[in-house]
Amino acid sequence: MRFGTTRLFPVALMLALALLTFYLERTVREEQAGPALRRHDPDYVVTNFTSTTYGREGAPLTMLSAARMVHYPDDDSTELFAPRVVQSKPAEPRISVSAERGSLSGDGEEIFLYDNVVLVREAGAGRSAARLTTSFLHLLRDRSLARTDREVTIVEDRRSLTGRGMEYNSDTRQFRLHADVRGRFESGK
Repeated sequence: MRFGTTRLFPVALMLALALLTFYLERTVREEQAGPALRRHDPDYVVTNFTSTTYGREGAPLTMLSAARMVHYPDDDSTELFAPRVVQSKPAEPRISVSAERGSLSGDGEEIFLYDNVVLVREAGAGRSAARLTTSFLHLLRDRSLARTDREVTIVEDRRSLTGRGMEYNSDTRQFRLHADVRGRFESGK
């Protein structure tokens, strides 16, 4: 049995058309899906957002709120507008932090605060209130750590400190300024 070119030509033509159709269909699908994945469009927006973390005893430990929260699925980033973080530990002064804008890590354990960041520790346990100002603050909630690499000013009663770079652990109460440290202490007269 001999196959002639007249019989193989239609089969080869059909195979070539099928491959071309498969290639074109796949190319169109990739072009349609590609830009949508690369775009930085939000999948949800929440206004007047509040999230509270509770301790084992049921008391609120940390509250994160914002005027607006926007989540982007392409990189799992979350932007915060006018964020505020309040930490209330039993038998300790309350600490609150506010900023103009911020962002959250994917798991929500890290908070990045930008522009006019103000941290206030309320008075208590024989200590006066303290106020810290900076342009950037990185909060690690699970480690009770606040840090920055920017200029920092701390004012407590009649004392003030300024420096560049800071790390504060609220569990151990260890505070460290890294560079260019200047202090001012006034007498209580």
